[in-house]
Amino acid sequence: MLDCFPDFHYLTTFLNLTIPFDTCFTASRPCLYNGMPAHFADSPQMEAVYKMLSVTQPPPAPEVITKQFRPASVVDKAHINGRWLDSSRCLMQQGIQENDRVWLRFKYFASYDIDPKYDVVRLTQLYEQARWAILLEDIDCTEEEMMLFGALQYHISKVSESEPKALSSSAAMDDLESALQSLEVKMDGESSSASEMLENMTAPELNDYLKIFRPKRLTLKGYKQYWFKFQDTSISYFKSKEESIGEPIQQINLKGCEVAPDVNVTAQKFLIRLLIPAPEGMNEVYLRCENEQQYAQWMAGCRLASKGKSLADSSFQSEIQSIRSFLAMQKTSSGSHGNANANDESINPHSLVSPRYHKKYKAKQLTPRILDAYQNVAQLSLTDAVMRFLQIWQALPDFGLSYVVVRFKGSRKDEVLGIAPNRLIRIDLAVGDVVKTWRYNNMKQWNVNWDIRQVAIEFEGNINIAFACVTADCKIVHEFIGGYIFMSTRSRSKSDTLNEELFHKLTGGHEAL
Repeated sequence: MLDCFPDFHYLTTFLNLTIPFDTCFTASRPCLYNGMPAHFADSPQMEAVYKMLSVTQPPPAPEVITKQFRPASVVDKAHINGRWLDSSRCLMQQGIQENDRVWLRFKYFASYDIDPKYDVVRLTQLYEQARWAILLEDIDCTEEEMMLFGALQYHISKVSESEPKALSSSAAMDDLESALQSLEVKMDGESSSASEMLENMTAPELNDYLKIFRPKRLTLKGYKQYWFKFQDTSISYFKSKEESIGEPIQQINLKGCEVAPDVNVTAQKFLIRLLIPAPEGMNEVYLRCENEQQYAQWMAGCRLASKGKSLADSSFQSEIQSIRSFLAMQKTSSGSHGNANANDESINPHSLVSPRYHKKYKAKQLTPRILDAYQNVAQLSLTDAVMRFLQIWQALPDFGLSYVVVRFKGSRKDEVLGIAPNRLIRIDLAVGDVVKTWRYNNMKQWNVNWDIRQVAIEFEGNINIAFACVTADCKIVHEFIGGYIFMSTRSRSKSDTLNEELFHKLTGGHEAL
């Protein structure tokens, strides 16, 4: 699970981890000793490593950012993914020698059971990986989001300088917290059946006019307005409110769908992007809301429905509040900048944004915009600021996609295969359109022909695909698929222990001798 760039010296500025985004440690909570997990407290050397990895780095100098390699296309990103090392073989077997440089980073974008108290190192290194992805334009974001990312980096840097470098907690407090957590779990279990009965009796509905758009290749049709009704985990829409007592034009079941925001507060753009599971793949639907209030309610409902929860779920209101807080952070403040003003010498805006904005704006133009966004995050603690940075990163449309250029069987041209935590995406290399989507939960089996280096996958409904990899070894794609399927098997209810044997079984493969 190493990403190897022995001939790219600029990547030595990165410090990330080889473990997946979903941690390889057990899910059971480790004991804390002097405020750190016990396995880091074995020796002074390990304690030093913990303290080093748990501290965020200061913003890099603008010239450092501009000297880094920045992928200009999806093909560039595909070539980077072609350099992952084989997790089933040791480094020396793959030609890595002493003093060679490798890039260590999280490979699988599937978070599992993150707790800020126990996962300080993981959160810090995720933040570093996310920050460089933004600064090097490895993932696209809007200008408004870039200013917010810059503001959060500025705040995290300031707070890191003022707060203690290593968190500390007493053993007594740790024991008390564990006891309270156990009591809370017990009480939740005892009251769950009564809560479910009450929810079923008082399940609310959402009803309003929204606009819907179904993007298709070579289509020029825009949004159309309908009367929408949200009930349980489904959305129905009608030609008008008056016709809502009859049969809907269509009913969309959101359970298991993908929900992504597409928001620009300044431009009053509030879109909800839905990827709906279908036998032939995934159907894409956009919902346009009129204002923030409507967006917060419907976005919260869609997120809950995708998890199989109704609007009556106890987390509905907290989800709405979380979305409103996210929108508030993107609003610019026309008032004073408080303690941070436009002449604040501690801020170098070109260290906080990607080179695209170095060329577009002068420092004196960027500074007030970043400080405007800073006013919305200035009260966050260090941990909350890092968590918020990661949440916004994870909400970007292209988050979690790893690209590989492939040649599908029977095709005469190269195409792009996008590998996501829960699906594979076939993308037209020339225009960038999504041609087809296949979900892992519809996958019956996949095989690798190691002699001809070809991956073959069988899905439900007698759907079979096969492709050869152009920019990466087929073992890399095999590891991605097997790794994500392994991640999907993990949950607290099943086991707290990592099944390493299953992971290597799913990702190891059996290459021809």
